[in-house]
Amino acid sequence: MIEAVIWDFGGVLTTSPFEAFARFEAERGLPADIIRRTNAANHLENAWAKFERAEVDIEAFDKLFAVESLALGAEVRGRDVLPLLQGDLRPEMVEALKRVKASFKTGCITNNLPANAIGSTSGRSLYVADVMALFDHVIESAKIGLRKPDPRIYRMMTDALQVDPGACVYLDDLGVNLKPAREMGMTTIKVTSAAQALAELEAATGLALR
Repeated sequence: MIEAVIWDFGGVLTTSPFEAFARFEAERGLPADIIRRTNAANHLENAWAKFERAEVDIEAFDKLFAVESLALGAEVRGRDVLPLLQGDLRPEMVEALKRVKASFKTGCITNNLPANAIGSTSGRSLYVADVMALFDHVIESAKIGLRKPDPRIYRMMTDALQVDPGACVYLDDLGVNLKPAREMGMTTIKVTSAAQALAELEAATGLALR
């Protein structure tokens, strides 16, 4: 029996930043996927990981990301990547979250950035207040110094919601973040589109979400 649905935020409740990455690379004449490859290389200890755990400031992130991307073929300044992260809310996913909340516990585990990271707007500008209020518990990497896919962050959520991992569904757009949740016993959904995710979530919960 499912008791809780746990959500990633960016790329799940919002559109994926990967499209913005691709546009940026094309406009600048950069190698395809250089940003994603830089994020993926040494993903537990790279510039991105350190920034999401709030271990480095924006200046250090900018320089570290430049060094790491250059090692993979082209220099990209970390500061230039940050504005690309702002996705748009997916209204159909927000509606599904509201319906899920009526029947199950809800949680959000998000790898995010320190509050002043994204340009002149707040790093929390993505976290629309009325959407975040739909969660019974929220865990933000930059606040706790821990990020997915560290298994401890998922255990923190199940402890906070007081549920067994086997009674949880977890949605994320990155396979590397789903693996620990699946190994703990959660039902996992890799989000590639809203329609696909909602179909799988309906099957897992037995709810009509559209």
